[in-house]
Amino acid sequence: MASQLDQTPRRPKPVPPVPPPPGWRRARTTPSLVEVYRTVPVAGKGWWRKVLAFAGPGYLVAVGYMDPGNWATDLAGGAQFGYTLLSVILASNLMAILLQGLASKLGVVTGRDLAQACRDHYSKPVGFLLWVGCEIAISACDLAEVIGTAIALKLLFGIPIAYGVVITSLDVLLVLYLQNKGFRLIEALVIALIATIGACFLFEVILSQPPFGEVMRGFIPSTEVVKNPSMLYIGIGILGATVMPHNLYLHSSIVQTRQYEETPAGKREAVRFAFIDSTIALSFALFINAAILIIAAATFHTSGHAEVGEIQDAYKLLTPLLGAGASTVFALALLASGQNSTLTGTLAGQIVMEGFLSIRLRPWLRRLITRGIAIVPAVTVAIMFGESGTAKLLVFSQVILSMQLSFAVFPLVRFTSDSGKMGEFVNPAWLKVLAYTVALIIGGLNIWLLFQFFRGSVS
Repeated sequence: MASQLDQTPRRPKPVPPVPPPPGWRRARTTPSLVEVYRTVPVAGKGWWRKVLAFAGPGYLVAVGYMDPGNWATDLAGGAQFGYTLLSVILASNLMAILLQGLASKLGVVTGRDLAQACRDHYSKPVGFLLWVGCEIAISACDLAEVIGTAIALKLLFGIPIAYGVVITSLDVLLVLYLQNKGFRLIEALVIALIATIGACFLFEVILSQPPFGEVMRGFIPSTEVVKNPSMLYIGIGILGATVMPHNLYLHSSIVQTRQYEETPAGKREAVRFAFIDSTIALSFALFINAAILIIAAATFHTSGHAEVGEIQDAYKLLTPLLGAGASTVFALALLASGQNSTLTGTLAGQIVMEGFLSIRLRPWLRRLITRGIAIVPAVTVAIMFGESGTAKLLVFSQVILSMQLSFAVFPLVRFTSDSGKMGEFVNPAWLKVLAYTVALIIGGLNIWLLFQFFRGSVS
């Protein structure tokens, strides 16, 4: 009888649900970009080996800080106001280093990207509104990439902008190919394109021969930036083009591609090296953005071409003012910048949609949706208003990005300052004060811009 009882199949014990960690309402969900999650090993001895192992995500983030939208605002700022707005570029870059450091820490410590953290913390209506705002920001960024790439194709090959905009939709094939070859290949391509852009602008700076003293004075903050509504408009455009909201979501996810240990010591190491990675990468972005404005100031502002605020006009004037080859190098860098930005736009869109809505689309479908949203207004404006209209649309897209920035910055600062969510990795008191100060400055500048816009002081 006992043996018969022993042979009776037993029901498996129910597996208890995984309890959420302290400070969170839900257990950690499936990571975004699951196909590349924890695929890059970081084991090895030596500080430099660690630096190289963790290097990569910061450069993907830095791409968004030197995309074609930056070109339009930097050119306009340098041509109209000389070197004055270099201080805005420097301040924006320092803010970016701080905020991207917080984004990488959130991803490493909690295992959540910023979109997943928002979905867990806020109610569904609030989360939905944050998602809509982020999608608007991504579409505005993609709009800048579409127009910038189309302009580069026009300058290099004579392809009309309307056709060039349509051609840019084919880059989905490149994104699909790279995603199937591994995350390290994407990082390597991005770094190679950044190096190309940097070399092009180093060449342009050498040709333009800017006065060193005036350049250095331009990095000193001036109250004129706030007092002059037109300068403020361009300045906030630079801020929106530099500190990009979707990059905060992107960085908090792609740092999780590294195989760091899930221990306090392993996370501490990952946070430190992720910060080094993003700081070095954003230093390259600072050089490139500053170089664009310096070239515009040295070439156009000083020669009486202050009205140059469009990429096409800059291209036409560079060769007569700087010599043969300057315009071609300029257009080549623009093409590399536009193509570089398309790689990270798809990843950011995928992360945001998965994190906020738990909806996972195939990368090619997500890319076509995002690119379609950007192509429609770009083609419409190109046909109705020509090249001048697309240039104005490019600058305006950066102002839209700046308006959406606070809705990513404040949640990020709040989460990383919450000891219940971050544990021992919570922001110390000085960092909380600094982070909230930056968030308030960004929000205050945007409110000021809206006030000036509705007064009709800027257009």
